[in-house]
Amino acid sequence: MAGRIAAKLAELSLTLPSAQPPVANYVPFAITGHLLIVSGQLPMKDGKLTAAGKLGDAVSLEDGKAAAQQSFLNILAHANAALDGDLDRVVRLVRLGGFVACVPSFTQHPAVVNGASDLAVAVFGDAGRHARAAVGVPSLPLDAAVEIEAIFEIK
Repeated sequence: MAGRIAAKLAELSLTLPSAQPPVANYVPFAITGHLLIVSGQLPMKDGKLTAAGKLGDAVSLEDGKAAAQQSFLNILAHANAALDGDLDRVVRLVRLGGFVACVPSFTQHPAVVNGASDLAVAVFGDAGRHARAAVGVPSLPLDAAVEIEAIFEIK
């Protein structure tokens, strides 16, 4: 990885994890035209979930935001792999989709997904500003608290 995005990650004291293989029958990313679509990523670090359970119950808002941030780091790892180690090929982040496992009364989905959105803007600047959905769901794979997916415009 080289260039301005690598320098920004270093400035933020962030290291991209290794891109992990899918856990089911799908590909981790697809490129079509000028779009890079990265499949939903869980908050995995060193092979383990950083946040399991539901927001509004066992998982705090701060832990949910941190999980969204870790999920976005995993997205960046797959984007880096898809772009042959050159994240400077990202023109902009077009859209993030955020899924938050939560109890029915939980309503702070946007605040949780801000963990990913804030990191996107920190890494890419204005090119990290994106359209987004933040949705509450009853469960996620492996009992993850958060899952984030992304669409990038690339050159």
